[in-house]
Amino acid sequence: MIDVVHQISAVRRVVGSRVLEAGEARTVTIGRTYDTTLEDLWEACTDPERIRRWFVPVTIEGDHYQIEGNASGTIQRCDPPKGFSATWEYGGEVSWIELRLTPAEGGTRFELVHIAHADDEKWAQFGPGAVGVGWDMMILGLSLHLSGGMMADPMAWSASDEGRDYVTRSSVAWRDASIAAGTDPDAAREAADRTTAAYTGGGEA
Repeated sequence: MIDVVHQISAVRRVVGSRVLEAGEARTVTIGRTYDTTLEDLWEACTDPERIRRWFVPVTIEGDHYQIEGNASGTIQRCDPPKGFSATWEYGGEVSWIELRLTPAEGGTRFELVHIAHADDEKWAQFGPGAVGVGWDMMILGLSLHLSGGMMADPMAWSASDEGRDYVTRSSVAWRDASIAAGTDPDAAREAADRTTAAYTGGGEA
């Protein structure tokens, strides 16, 4: 069994904004401190053989990456073992991700920022949970991997009662982060409800 409450509460979530050359963008930041070294966390996040143990297979050729059945993109900056930035191309849309790894009390701090245009349609419908819940699922897999465990069948687990509970709590956490960032509470709750339904089989994300 996975301690869902602990896994959700161990993560810090922040919703914000940033100005790009193309205009205003929204940011979703997810972070957690792991009891491991900077070098080990970097390897876990960038070595394809390790990534497949806690996420899904990833192919890296030169500066291009492809996540099996998911996004692809171009690595724009790489500064091992401190982090990298890349495009995130999925469903005909382009956004950006930034990974930052820093030494911290108790181990190494993992922080990932997802940046999307302010007029992104999925954000308007689902709020930060549109990508945030997926990142929560990813960070859970990484947490289990770093602690010596693994999820035997992530798809089956996500459809279980425990998996649905995790997704629901993640969606609520992103709702709260959205409200803290200034989103109208009613609008944030409605977006979170749609996000929860989409991830648990009651809607479409």
